[in-house]
Amino acid sequence: MAAAISETVEDYSGLAPSLERRRLQLYGIQLLIDGSMLLLGFAFAAWFYLGDPFADTVWGVAQLLLPLFWTVAILNQTYSVPALVSGEYGMQRAVMALGIATLLVVLILFLARSSLQLSRVGFTLGIVSTLLLQVWARFNLQPTIRQRVGERAVNLLIIDDEGPTLSVSACYRVSARKAGLVPDLHDPQMLNRLGMLIGNMDRVIVSCPPERRAAWAMVLKGGQMRGEIVDSEVDSLGILGTTRDEGIGKLIVASGPLGLRSRLLKRALDLAIAVPALVALAIPLILIAVLIRLEDGGPALFKQPRVGRNNQFFPIYKFRTMRAAATDLAGKRSAARDDDRITRIGGFLRRTSIDEIPQLLNVLKGEMSRGAGRYLLSPVVL
Repeated sequence: MAAAISETVEDYSGLAPSLERRRLQLYGIQLLIDGSMLLLGFAFAAWFYLGDPFADTVWGVAQLLLPLFWTVAILNQTYSVPALVSGEYGMQRAVMALGIATLLVVLILFLARSSLQLSRVGFTLGIVSTLLLQVWARFNLQPTIRQRVGERAVNLLIIDDEGPTLSVSACYRVSARKAGLVPDLHDPQMLNRLGMLIGNMDRVIVSCPPERRAAWAMVLKGGQMRGEIVDSEVDSLGILGTTRDEGIGKLIVASGPLGLRSRLLKRALDLAIAVPALVALAIPLILIAVLIRLEDGGPALFKQPRVGRNNQFFPIYKFRTMRAAATDLAGKRSAARDDDRITRIGGFLRRTSIDEIPQLLNVLKGEMSRGAGRYLLSPVVL
């Protein structure tokens, strides 16, 4: 997709073909393929299990599932630029849409007390067949997508106006100085040249000195594309985004806590991982603790302070790997490969990272979950 471009005005209008129609065509192709794979999957399930590819007990559910799948898929970005760029992302979205649509079908049949005779085995086999067919079809379609819309699936133009050098692949580039592009709203000829240049672009990035950013911002506002201006402070300040309210523009440098729904989901995920893991590993963990105790009589676990959210301390749990008398709770001295403080069992635990497993207790307590208000940063040096 990327190409070296001429600096002459005559070539501006043909700089890049529009990708909008191609993207729409690919969305339609993906939508039809996903639907076809769904119907084919259920037809195969009905034939394999019942001997009739159009058996009502399976085929009737497929007809209900298809519009629900398409609706969910459109809403959850199964057909979007990110899904074109990343085949894996598109597959994940399609699988998620199929799962949600399946749950909706089950819910509808239950609440409506439908008279539809449903073959549970056929339905399950149909879902599995659809899943495998959709993943297979999308995987094989990806080369065609890359050929049609390129690596980015969008036309990206970088205008270099003597700003920071950008190392960006799969893009078009032009030198503002060589092309005579001076950001000036009062120069209609320049605006026309710029208009021809960005006509088929989806994104335009301008790299310029700070004193010309305001002028470029005004010029880019007239284009029908996403305009961006490089600012080195975005990296130095770790800026996440911008916001404007009450007549004041602000830079977002911290995202804040998760919302209530996200916190509940995150906490549920923490418990779903930590509780089964601790139960499954209970006996090995107890044996390791006993071995640590037997080696030098010290405690099996040690707590080291770490800095979490709001710069507050919280204790992180680990298996003790150093001699009890030499344990460095403050983390002032880093452990080396031949550190004389490390015990025999401790060396094994460090090499295998088993000493980190007690951090599941922190997860269980919600101390290493951002949703619970903390996240791991670094050891504290007192």
